[in-house]
Amino acid sequence: MAQPDERRTVSAVHGRKAVEPDPAFEVGLAEFLRAQFTRERLHALMTTYGASEEPLDVVLRRAAWRAVARRFGNGVRIGRNVLTRHAETFEIGDAVFIGDQAVLQGRFDGTCVIGNHVWIGPQAYFDARQIVIEDYVGWGPGAKVLGSVHTGVPANVPIIQTDLEIKPVRIEAGADVGMNATILPGVRVGAGAIVGAGAVVTHDVAPNAIVAGVPARFVRWRDGHEPPGTR
Repeated sequence: MAQPDERRTVSAVHGRKAVEPDPAFEVGLAEFLRAQFTRERLHALMTTYGASEEPLDVVLRRAAWRAVARRFGNGVRIGRNVLTRHAETFEIGDAVFIGDQAVLQGRFDGTCVIGNHVWIGPQAYFDARQIVIEDYVGWGPGAKVLGSVHTGVPANVPIIQTDLEIKPVRIEAGADVGMNATILPGVRVGAGAIVGAGAVVTHDVAPNAIVAGVPARFVRWRDGHEPPGTR
């Protein structure tokens, strides 16, 4: 006997959510915290209020993030136990979601730009030394990005002692990075591209391409986005 098809299609929520300005008292609280506390103390406050979903703790967590970051948009949601390093280098747009236990590791002289309506899944990892995530990007749970690699030169010393080469990473607007995928240093994922779950992306991905595998390889173009002459 055939089993019923239990698949369902429901409306998207995050990507269609209207952005409303954050309450004035919350913005004012962030300004107060920035004026009163050192950067180290503000980072500590981000952790202190980082594990609770109590409404007051959520407000204090977001205010501490806003006080530290270079830019912090409206309607940002920060999950529980999100860990950061050098959050003062972060530029976060409107309506961003960062899931539970994500790790965003910036660098003191780096830049981490997260555009509007970006969704970052739980337990994601950003080696955010020089990274740009453009608007409406989906970042799957557990997906990772690396922004640097040791040169390995000279060969007669441990690799970890060799210089670190920082390679900018850019994920263009509307792209989707699947669960547990890995983006390696220097990669650009084109607008509207899809990176399959568990893929390891070692080279640039063309706009509207679908890639999958280890290492990631081209699978096909998204429907309706085939370049002229490829059909």
